[in-house]
Order: sequence, then C-alpha cells, then structure tokens
Amino acid sequence: MDLEYSTADREFQNEVRCFLEESLPTRLREGAAASPAVFVEPDIGQDWNAVLHAKGWLAYQWPATVGGPGWTPTQRYIFEKECALAGAPGLTGLSLKLVAPVIYTFGTEIQRAELLPRILSGEDYWCQGFSEPGAGSDLASLQCGAVRDGDHYIVNGSKIWTTHAHHANKMFCLVRTSAEGRPQAGITFLLIDMTLPGISIRPIVTLAGDHEVNQVFLDDVMVRVTDRLGDEGDGWKITKFLLENERGGSCYAPELQAHLGTIEHAAKTEPDGHSRFLADDLHWQRRVARVRLRITALELIELRILADIAKGRSPGPRTSLTKMSASNLKQDLGLLGMDVYGDAGLQLNPNRPFYGDNAPPPIHSRDAQLAAPRYLNSRAWTIFGGTNEVQADIIAKTVLSL
Repeated sequence: MDLEYSTADREFQNEVRCFLEESLPTRLREGAAASPAVFVEPDIGQDWNAVLHAKGWLAYQWPATVGGPGWTPTQRYIFEKECALAGAPGLTGLSLKLVAPVIYTFGTEIQRAELLPRILSGEDYWCQGFSEPGAGSDLASLQCGAVRDGDHYIVNGSKIWTTHAHHANKMFCLVRTSAEGRPQAGITFLLIDMTLPGISIRPIVTLAGDHEVNQVFLDDVMVRVTDRLGDEGDGWKITKFLLENERGGSCYAPELQAHLGTIEHAAKTEPDGHSRFLADDLHWQRRVARVRLRITALELIELRILADIAKGRSPGPRTSLTKMSASNLKQDLGLLGMDVYGDAGLQLNPNRPFYGDNAPPPIHSRDAQLAAPRYLNSRAWTIFGGTNEVQADIIAKTVLSL
C-alpha cells in the first residue's frame, strides 16, 4: 500500500485548506468546538452543509452519477482530515452518509429523483428508526409492525434512542411485516414522513444534559407502499449495507487526532495546581503516547480500507474493527480531557447550547465546561451503531474466522 500522496492529491489538499480558510465561518468553527454531543446540532450542521453544497462538495461520498463530485477515496480522506484539523462541524451523517447511500443503491428512480436533492438542499432532515425498547443490539428481534392495507402500511410500535427525531421531518425505519421463518426475513425498510398523524416524540435527556435522543411512538400511522425501500422483506439486506456505512463509511482517525491535539495543548497550558503542567508528568506522557499510537494504527487500517475501495472492493466486516477501535479511543480521550482540567472539569451545566450569545458562563474556561459532557457522551460510543460486544463477535467470525 502506497502511503504517499500523489502530486494531484497534494494539490487537492492545498485546495481544501484554502477553501476552509476562506469559507469556514468563525461562528461555525466556535460552535462546533463548543458542542459536546455525539452529533452536530442542526443550526450549526445545516449552515455548514449549505456552504459545502454551494461549493459542490456536500455529497463528497456519493458517486458522481447521483450528484457527488467524483472524488477518489484518497481525496475523500484528505477532505475529512483537513475538515477535522480545521475544526469544521461534522456533517449531518444520518441524512448524507446513511440513508442517502441506501436510497441511491436500493431506491427507485422516482425515490432517487425526489429524495436525494432534498437531502442536499436541507429540505429533508432524517432520523433513524432502528432500535426499540426490546431490540437494540439484537436488532432482528424488533417488533414494530406494519400491516399491508391496500396502497398503505399501517404501522404500530415504538423506536428508541432516535437521534434528532425532534428535528427531523423524515425517518428511515425498520418494521416487521412478517413473523414467518427467520426473524431477519420478515423485516422491511420504510421511509416515513414524521408529520404523519399518529407519530409522537418523547425526549430523552442524556446523563451529559443533552437532548439528542428520543423515543418515537407510531400509532396506526399510514405509510404509502411507494415509500418502501426495496421489496417487502428486504429490510435486513439493506440494513447490513447501511451499517457498514455507519461503522466505516467515514474515517475516524482525523477527528481523533484533532481532539488529542487539543488535549495536549491544554496539558501544556493548564496549571495542575502545584505550579506545574500535566504535560511534564511522565505517566501522562506515556498515556498520551499510547493513545497517539492507537490512533495511528487506526488510521493505517482506515487507509488500507480506502485502498481496497479504490480497487473496487467492499470494505466488508473490517468496518466493525474501525468502529470498535474508534469507540474505545473516544472514551480514552474523554478521560484524558477530564484529567487535564481536574476540579474545573467536573462542572455539568444543564443549559444548552454552550455557544452563541445565550451560552451559560463557564467556570474557569469553556473547554473545562465541556470536559464532563464530552466524557459522559463518550460512554455511548461503545453502544450505538452496534455495541463493542457485537463488533467483537463480527470480527471474530468474519475477519478472524474463529
């Protein structure tokens, strides 16, 4: 595997850097830096999406045939790394990176023509209706049911941990249309308008104080058959494709590197209370070095996957390896952040957001104010998108052939 950028790649890297310097507003950069939640808030994310859309770079992961810029896997990686280092907001991944690929892969011509442009314009904001109170890691046991009634499905049940359902006007949803045979065979993939009668949303506030997830209730919701993606019973096949994107559709290492850089800077500038700095402590240096080496190892795995994609190969189950590694690193970085700020990092203000004119005043500093929420939110990484235990099982069976 050649890890050196070509001349064209270096020119592209310079183009991205110049664009970010000129087009990334300070307001969005500061807002992203002051957002401890897992997902970017819509007021920040959608504004940045609009900037990228105007440039023609928003759908950078999509094929050129459906509106993407036609970048190589290396160019996509360069773009993500430069955005992370520049402090750009994350993109609205549920719309752009999860549902869009299944729409242009499994959707009809009508669905692609109607839905993909609305994702790019920001008219549609999607949430994911997968997990249920009794079906999280064991997704095949879901019970939210859909009964065919002429040109509609009548949907009843509930979904939980539904990220940004309170912002979304669309939901891609797994429902059970059959109880016959293997549980996976009876699952269907529906695209649901969140404004339909019978849908209600109950907020769930996390330990960190963020309202990011929700429980969604569906009571006799009438969904058009034409809003089904694929054939009835294709839901599991489509979901496996989608989860590969969720677990490995992006490179995690650049953002982790940027986060570690912020922590290292703080360790050099924040007094430890004894007229010293944590960066001078040998034990701290060893901890940071171990994390840095693991991030580098993750980056190499991601680059190997990108090299395979460039050759037309599927990333396959190795995305479980990158997702599990990134999740563990997120938690380790959260703990390093808490240790840097000491007592000042224990503050947990329930008011949001931490950016803008109405942001609650911090104790000591804004970064110290973010330490505890970031640490608490990092605990979710080893659960959402498939728990670490699920990822380990996939790796053992399909990567290591154990």
